[in-house]
Amino acid sequence: MEMALFGTLGALMFCSKLVMEFLPNIHLLGALTMAFTLVFRVKALIPIYIYVALCGIYAGFSPWWVFHLYVWAVLWGITMLLPRRMPHWLASVVYPAVCCLHGLAFGVLCAPAQAILYDLDLPQTLTWIVLGFPYDLIHAHGNLLAGLLILPLVTLMRRLLRQMH
Repeated sequence: MEMALFGTLGALMFCSKLVMEFLPNIHLLGALTMAFTLVFRVKALIPIYIYVALCGIYAGFSPWWVFHLYVWAVLWGITMLLPRRMPHWLASVVYPAVCCLHGLAFGVLCAPAQAILYDLDLPQTLTWIVLGFPYDLIHAHGNLLAGLLILPLVTLMRRLLRQMH
């Protein structure tokens, strides 16, 4: 049953990205990654990497796809490091803030893959980061808004899982 659930959650991530593609760098992926991690912990990597695989299958395993192999794992890892018993009032601030910062740092996180794939030196890599920063700002704002859904999603998923067991 878990594998069916994780497959569905990975497909949900993928479909949510497709539905929101008309908005540049605005999506639910960060919020979903954090919510799945808070609920499923290590097993959250399963739907995350199902999403990554679906992206490659759908759009091709081209250079843009490479950073997907690690960029979501960074957010997963940061979320894993957050205290498990955080007061609700604090979680309602911390979760959206972490999600927002991940969006802001997205270009920097993608830069190593870009530098390796396109043989960029440090000045070229820094230029690539600077030129992408306006999109990272949009990404950060979108992630902040999406991050407001994390706590309600976690509450709902935990309630539904209790009812299933």
